[in-house]
Amino acid sequence: MFSLLRTTLLPRLPTSVRFRSQLAPRQVQRVKRHKGRVPIPIGGSTKGTTLAYGEWGIRIKGMGVRFSAKQLTTAEEVIKRKIKVVKGAKVYLRVFPDIPVCIKGNETRMGKGKGTFEFWATRVPTGRVIFEIGGTPIREELAREALRQAADKLPTIMEFITRSTPPRLGNLVLQPEPSYRPTFISYTDGTS
Repeated sequence: MFSLLRTTLLPRLPTSVRFRSQLAPRQVQRVKRHKGRVPIPIGGSTKGTTLAYGEWGIRIKGMGVRFSAKQLTTAEEVIKRKIKVVKGAKVYLRVFPDIPVCIKGNETRMGKGKGTFEFWATRVPTGRVIFEIGGTPIREELAREALRQAADKLPTIMEFITRSTPPRLGNLVLQPEPSYRPTFISYTDGTS
């Protein structure tokens, strides 16, 4: 009776959780997945290319890339260490590693199935915002230095952006249309 009650009503808690020190999804259906490719933004969407939460940020300027959870965690720790002097400052991570990467050992013969799980990763296209800093007002020099150090830890070229930075569509920076009002000039000779 008690064993039946335990299996049906009480949730079973995991005894140990692997890789919890890094970023990882809580639950996945299949741990082994296809390799996939980094998406190339060829549509017309500029979603994720401007700041949403903070005042300062970095986004990818170079080629799209696959970030591992360890790379993102290291960069986030660098930013937190640099801006901890500002009380109430927050770091926002705009991408999340949810793709499992499986690797076979070196000098392994063909066959015998896919390799074992190694780490979590995420594919990020060109122009996507990676980190934002906000919460309380932060000086631009401090934010620029913290984000520069974080960008040095990541394997692609980054650019520093602010709230007024225009969105990107791949390698193309979309400039806002000029807001001017056409003025109509009347060419009359004064005789009417």
